[in-house]
Amino acid sequence: MQPVAIYQEWFYFASSMTNIRSGCPINLTLEALGDRWSLIVIRDLMFGNRRRFRELLTNSEEGIASNILADRLKRLVAEGLLTRREDPSHKQKAIYSLTEPAIQLVPLIAAMGAWGRRHMPVTPELSIRAQLLEEGGAELWDAFMAELRHTHLGTPLPAGHQPVLERLQAAYERVAAAQI
Repeated sequence: MQPVAIYQEWFYFASSMTNIRSGCPINLTLEALGDRWSLIVIRDLMFGNRRRFRELLTNSEEGIASNILADRLKRLVAEGLLTRREDPSHKQKAIYSLTEPAIQLVPLIAAMGAWGRRHMPVTPELSIRAQLLEEGGAELWDAFMAELRHTHLGTPLPAGHQPVLERLQAAYERVAAAQI
């Protein structure tokens, strides 16, 4: 995405925010993301490639309620973190996509996962992706963001791109199988 397009999308995102309490960047980030469910929805779109309401609802490890999911999806669309388009296979269904500002949350989510691995009682299968993102650092985050841009925004993948989501999923499946 070109720098001007990124700025325009960010300007739209920032100008859509209402009732902000201060100009503090941490406060503004928290105001945009809102609560834990918003981050869980973004996580599931990023790492689970769950893009439809039913996928987000039925595959949530945390058991999000349908009314909360519907509310968070509307809010994330209004905040400019997701887009919603009709599903061509069914007119009453929608497909959700991450926007550029949401894709740029990858480093933040990677840092949260790294912190959680160090300080919380995580399970091996649900923490392996966080471990790989932490170990891969900025280079892996950039590759993952390029992949998310391809999936959600339709941009071409860089030459020689190695699939990140596929690698993260394979690691999860390998660790989950070992837990049985």
